[in-house]
Amino acid sequence: MASADKLIIETPEQTSLDFPLAGIGSRFLAMVADTAIQGVTAGVLILVVALAAPGFAWLGMITAQWAIALLFLAIFLIYSGYFAFFEAIWNGQTPGKRLAQLRVMKDDGRPISAYDATARNLMRAVDSLPAFYGVGVISVLVSKTNKRLGDYVAGTVVVHEKTLEGARPFLEASRPADGPVYDTSSITVDELRLIETFFSRRDSLEPAIRTSMAAQIARRISEKLNVRIAGWPQTEQFLESVLEQYRSTGRFGQQ
Repeated sequence: MASADKLIIETPEQTSLDFPLAGIGSRFLAMVADTAIQGVTAGVLILVVALAAPGFAWLGMITAQWAIALLFLAIFLIYSGYFAFFEAIWNGQTPGKRLAQLRVMKDDGRPISAYDATARNLMRAVDSLPAFYGVGVISVLVSKTNKRLGDYVAGTVVVHEKTLEGARPFLEASRPADGPVYDTSSITVDELRLIETFFSRRDSLEPAIRTSMAAQIARRISEKLNVRIAGWPQTEQFLESVLEQYRSTGRFGQQ
């Protein structure tokens, strides 16, 4: 459900989670950064081939032709596979989206798969027509959830995401530097997303609702990890530790 530039999702815990939808401005910023990275990468490849050209000529015409063919193939892959590759391995983010604090996710809040990343970016050629993403811009403007055609095909949406460091407990409670180590292997991707979503909106919640949500989520996670959490602020400190330790395993970007 979408409302006032937000995507609202009802969780199994009967808690409403809202995701701020990314608009044209923030998506354009991410696109500029990603396009710059693509251009620099392609430029470096072209420069390397140009510098190596005398060597190719010495090796023979066939070798030079193969080198040029491989260069064109590499440039094609950079421009056609860049977005799908990063969104698949970085859980819905490219370097540009990470810079702009955006993330692609499924309509129901789940992380996207490699298939979703590929499907939404296959439509990028259509969204970019006739120039400067004209079709994509019109689609975002008329869509209630700011979707371009690729998002409709893959069932995805682009949302704003706050970093964990940017979210501060409302009483500025500090978390001990040296805390317990948890085995996060049993944590599911959906549970991880639930924790992240709470952190992204906790500063906008009323204190009573915030502590209640933290307690509900912490209870669910602590039961799986077989630990006991006293109450706020320990609930938020516990969830922060779980999220950081989950990310440190390297599994976060592989989901």
